Amino acid sequence: MALITVEISDLRVSADQDSTLVTYALGSCIAVMVHDPLRKVAGMIHYMLPLSETSAQKAAERPAMFADTGIPLLFKTMYGYGCEKKDLVVKVAGGGALYDDQGLFSIGKRNYTVLRKLFWKNGIIIAAEDVGGARSRTVRLEVLSGRCTVQSQGEELAL
Repeated sequence: MALITVEISDLRVSADQDSTLVTYALGSCIAVMVHDPLRKVAGMIHYMLPLSETSAQKAAERPAMFADTGIPLLFKTMYGYGCEKKDLVVKVAGGGALYDDQGLFSIGKRNYTVLRKLFWKNGIIIAAEDVGGARSRTVRLEVLSGRCTVQSQGEELAL
């Protein structure tokens, strides 16, 4: 089994059925995991910030840094593999507040709000999610089965 690491501000799509996509250290960042059970294709993004309007240059260089540029790119990349929106299973994790006890920036909440707006506008249903709280998460998505797990504080749960 090959591990494909999705770095911060990165997205990956794979049709290699022996692979698992993984991303580490989700705090306020959010991972969107997309699986096509018919075509056995999986994709994952690990984005940091909600909106690209804060830096058009960074959005051009690293579109996966932002929800509003990265999430559409993730879906377009999935469609490039022959996937269709109606077949996709979408799961979400992250959006916490690890170092923002007083809620000054609320990056995690803002990341999640923008994600929900994007999905609502595009008719995308979230099948499962593990968001919020004050804990770090590692998520894995198996390309073949679509099995998705969240590991946090020594526990691993199916999502």
